[in-house]
Amino acid sequence: MNAATVEIRSGQRSRVRCSRGETTTTSLNTLDRHILGEWLKTLGLVLAATLGLLLLQEMYDSFRDLLDDGATGRDIAVYYAVRLPSYLTVVLPLALLISLLYSLGQLHRNNEFTAMRAVGLSLFRLTRGIWVIGALCCGLMWLCNSRVVPWSVEESRRIKDSLEFRHEARVEGAESAGLVKSVTFDNRPGGRLWFINRYSRFTGRAYGVTVSILDDRRREVMRFMAREAEFHPAARTWTFRDGSEVDFDVDTGEVTHPSLFTVREFANFHEDPQLMLLIDRNPIDLSFRELRQLMDYLISDGSPKVTKYALRYYGLIADTLGCLIVIGIAIPFAVSGVRVSPVVGVSKSIGLFFLYYLLSNLANTIGARDLLTPEVAAWVPNAVMACVAGWFFVRMR
Repeated sequence: MNAATVEIRSGQRSRVRCSRGETTTTSLNTLDRHILGEWLKTLGLVLAATLGLLLLQEMYDSFRDLLDDGATGRDIAVYYAVRLPSYLTVVLPLALLISLLYSLGQLHRNNEFTAMRAVGLSLFRLTRGIWVIGALCCGLMWLCNSRVVPWSVEESRRIKDSLEFRHEARVEGAESAGLVKSVTFDNRPGGRLWFINRYSRFTGRAYGVTVSILDDRRREVMRFMAREAEFHPAARTWTFRDGSEVDFDVDTGEVTHPSLFTVREFANFHEDPQLMLLIDRNPIDLSFRELRQLMDYLISDGSPKVTKYALRYYGLIADTLGCLIVIGIAIPFAVSGVRVSPVVGVSKSIGLFFLYYLLSNLANTIGARDLLTPEVAAWVPNAVMACVAGWFFVRMR
């Protein structure tokens, strides 16, 4: 038989005629629009639902705190609007999986995929539009991780800190609001050890500052102490006020040449207090930019703490391929043979999806123990699952 007539149901009936060995561009575009239309409608609904659930969870965790800090309705709306984009990279792979399983499963149960493949169209040909959207989603993931999510995380943190500052200023006074106590920072490359008794996140002023100048053998050769200090971000310099300078004899440890000063500029002190405050914070609470900034410092410092931040940093980069991996997992099981129950395909694909996260956690654990480099630990789970997805997809062709 040289020709086959396939009837596709998509709300209305349309006929696509394909001759053996040849097809028409119009028919192919019609199939692409039909499949993409069914999938993208479901994807939009799933994205909205999952983002809404995460937003409700965030409101459950922080809504009471915002009210206690005296936030107005506008403050609350702005905070959650700024916070919302940071969840997109979390829910996008899951939304892709659920929407593909549902929409392609519906087409399969209606025998539409069977009819399309009966006229000689390959599985990749039928799903090429989905792969294109998946590649675009990978680009979107990269854009979000590098630009949108860092802005969302840092701006939402700034809004919340500002609300806390206003509340503390009303209750305790402006001088006591927003203070971080006992800040320490060891700048090994620069040979400076910092201790700040109190630092105001809102005025940018440090109180009770001590800076020890160390030699190559980590012996103290000089110490600067000041009642108050301020960092100038544009010039990247510090100004100390009401302080003293003390020299030490490195052999005996005795004090030599003590002197006092009222105001003193330190053009060679470039330490950023914002970086000081990032030390020992949970990597998951830091943005992509902050992770890179902290890694650069810890690498130059030779600190072993760099591993946990590097794992998070390279993990965010590797996750950009997650969309294509999810598509490669979902399609074969969504359009499996008619003799196989749809529940079986859905269960297998969800199982592989969670296996991906188990592999990620295992690789992070191994990487944290320095058995793998952070780059390898981040990419191994993606490489394994990409091979698995490719194997299942090739089997379905």
